[in-house]
Amino acid sequence: MKAAIGDELTVKGRHQGDQDRHGEVIEIHGSAGAPPYLVRWRDGHESVFFPSADTIVEHGRHPAAK
Repeated sequence: MKAAIGDELTVKGRHQGDQDRHGEVIEIHGSAGAPPYLVRWRDGHESVFFPSADTIVEHGRHPAAK
């Protein structure tokens, strides 16, 4: 997975009834856009995140793409 600062992440719920989690990549800690990422989640919490297979990245939301 590759991401850029400002990209949006969606982590799909794993079980029926689980809600998806949404966040924004605010720092890249890997090389060339690779994980881990520092993510600011919609609830305001920030965490270092290693994406799994249930993570979707939405590119093009960062300022350079506008």
